[in-house]
Amino acid sequence: MKRKINMGMVGGGPGSFIGIVHFNGAVLDGQIDLVCGAFSSDPKKSRITGEQYYLSPERAYSSYQEMIEKEKKLPEGVQMDFLCIATPNHVHYEPAKLALENGFHVVSDKPLTYNTEEAENLVKLVEKTGLIFAVTHAYTGYPMVKEARKLVWEGGLGKIRKIVVEYPQGWLTTLLEKTDSVQASWRTDPARSGKAGCMGDIGTHALNLAEYISGLKVTELCADLSIFVPGRKLDDDGNVLVRYDNGAKGILFASQIAAGEENDLNIRIYGEKGGIRWYQMEPNTLYINWLDKPIEIRRAGNDYMSSIAKYNTRLPFGHPEGLIEAFANIYRNVATCIQHRLEGTKPPPEALDFPTVYDGLRGMKFIDALIESNKSNHKWTRFV
Repeated sequence: MKRKINMGMVGGGPGSFIGIVHFNGAVLDGQIDLVCGAFSSDPKKSRITGEQYYLSPERAYSSYQEMIEKEKKLPEGVQMDFLCIATPNHVHYEPAKLALENGFHVVSDKPLTYNTEEAENLVKLVEKTGLIFAVTHAYTGYPMVKEARKLVWEGGLGKIRKIVVEYPQGWLTTLLEKTDSVQASWRTDPARSGKAGCMGDIGTHALNLAEYISGLKVTELCADLSIFVPGRKLDDDGNVLVRYDNGAKGILFASQIAAGEENDLNIRIYGEKGGIRWYQMEPNTLYINWLDKPIEIRRAGNDYMSSIAKYNTRLPFGHPEGLIEAFANIYRNVATCIQHRLEGTKPPPEALDFPTVYDGLRGMKFIDALIESNKSNHKWTRFV
């Protein structure tokens, strides 16, 4: 018998930007219920957040350790089925590790962990337990990203030669971390963010998007990272030359000091027959530049879309879908896979299309390679 999949959350308390995004994405399709949470390291704040989500008081826990311990004792169907991790980077690993060790699936925000050693440990745990582990590289959830990926993977552009992916933001143009901005304070703090700032926060998204659509893997990179704002401790701008495993080359640029920019993640991929362009701030459109015919514009919701793009589209053409729906596509697939496990059946192939712990590990190794390259006089750094 089908039932809703139960989610627990760690993080997402007062001042959190991403917690409510995870929640809205998780519940959008009606497959998932939030049943418990440890929303803050402050028990009072966790309880208040639990009230805002209409949880039973006894299931707004004081810590993730208490939550996992008590949830494990509840019967199947009542206890949480998986844990959502919506915390700063330094509090990704321990909750994920404890959840896996106690038999709970995991959906974690990115980057996967604080450092690569932790990421490698999680990969080993996932392989040992066989549990589901998703990472919310949510931009891969957009329908027209799926459309672009299918076009590229089927050889529609011919052999890929060039990939340019850009992620400019401007919100850290000033020393915002010295104000009361919760988001700026932890994202620029090495003790909580890790050894990368801008490139860990959004550069990993750019890498993931490029590899997801193209199907290629970066093998070498040459990085130039900068701290432009005086007093900042972590990079706020990065420019990277990349080489891919099929011989393609490209540019990856991410910045949080691009004054006036909002969240302009965009990608261009060029092959022998043509190229594609996609812009996150107008995500329902895919541009295709053909070598021998006029430009083609594909729009989400139309009948000509591929089956995988249609599977990830909820509304008819002309009705915009955005980031919440992209998150929801990841959560729907995770819930579908958990449901099939409960029933002892195989999920449809479309439901397996979500970023995994291995994608998270790629992001952590990418950060390592960036830092190594930036410090090196030789510059070109092997990345596998």
